[in-house]
Parts: sequence; structure tokens; C-alpha cells
Amino acid sequence: MSSKDWTGNNRSVYGTIGASNHTDKEREENDYYATSPKAVELLLEQETFSEKIWECASGEDHIAKVLRKHGHAVRCTDIIDRTGHTIVEDFLTSPVEWFGDIITNPPYKYAQEFVERALDKVQYGKKVAMYLKLTFLEGKKRQKLFNQRNLKTVYVMAGRMGCAKNGEFSDKENETENGAVAFAWFVWEKGYYGDPVIKWLNVK
Repeated sequence: MSSKDWTGNNRSVYGTIGASNHTDKEREENDYYATSPKAVELLLEQETFSEKIWECASGEDHIAKVLRKHGHAVRCTDIIDRTGHTIVEDFLTSPVEWFGDIITNPPYKYAQEFVERALDKVQYGKKVAMYLKLTFLEGKKRQKLFNQRNLKTVYVMAGRMGCAKNGEFSDKENETENGAVAFAWFVWEKGYYGDPVIKWLNVK
């Protein structure tokens, strides 16, 4: 996650999208909302990735654990060490040269910056996969990013799958039809130039 901590109030995100059942909830201080392992499994059923993957907003390794289970070597970094073995590093200013893929669920406030930085980091032919709100497709600010035509596939969750505040998953947060926000995996490929394809992941 970026060192620029979230400073919005309790209506900053959900209020703007009309999710009234979330307007009285504060965002987690460092915008830490963990990804369901099920969402990662669904992505891996559709996409192949390099052996080496950088998880650059790794939290408590919810994404990394699934990737490692599938044989990937994962470099985990974040601005906070929540596991005891995370490399403490701000991805947006990291000098590390990278030759694998990048997969993460970035802090949404800085999602575009994470995507742009990741595309700068990866080599030609490598992939960047970000777990983002579907509303990331909107906005004039992102038009230049999308005009680069590196976005290859958007995997929309056919059912709602919530992210866990502070990494604390509950049965409610993992119910497929319960969330107020729609998520998708956005997959960029460095050097790809074309229109993105939209696919749906069947959340069971």
C-alpha cells in the first residue's frame, strides 16, 4: 500500500456510489481491504502467470498464499508488515527492477498510480493483474491510461464477493450476493495493443 494513508471520511467512497448500507462505516486507516482467496483461485482458472510474481500491497498474504499454493514464487511488499516477513516498502517509490508479473489488490485511492507504476515495472509481454472495483472503468482521469490499450481482459465477478476490512473475513463478507460493491480482475499485458475483452467469473 502507498505511504499516503487514506484520509477520507465515512462517506467518501460508498456514499458516492449510493451504497447506503455502507455510509456509516469508516474506511480502514491504511485502506487495507483483503482479497478473498476464492477470487484469486477464479483468476488462476482463467489466466497463466510467470513463475515470479510481485504482490505489492500484500497485507496478510491472502493473495500470496494462493499463488504459492499454485507454485509461484511471490515477493510480498507493503508499507506495513502484518505477517512478520513482509518487505516494508512503498511500491510507488520502489527502485526494484522486476522481471516477473505483478498481482495485487491495491489501495483504491491510489489504484491508478499502482497500475501505472506496475506497467512501468514489468517487462514486455508480462502481466499486471489488479483486483478493483468495477467503477474503475469510469472517469476522465483514467482515459489516458485506457487509451494505452494495454488492458487485455476484465474478469467481472458474476456474484458479489466482498473484501474484508482489516483482513477479518466473516461468512457475510464471503457471501456471493451480499456485497454492495462489484469487483473485477483487470489484467494488463505489457505490449498488448487492442480492445479489452470482458468475461465473467462465476462465483459459487
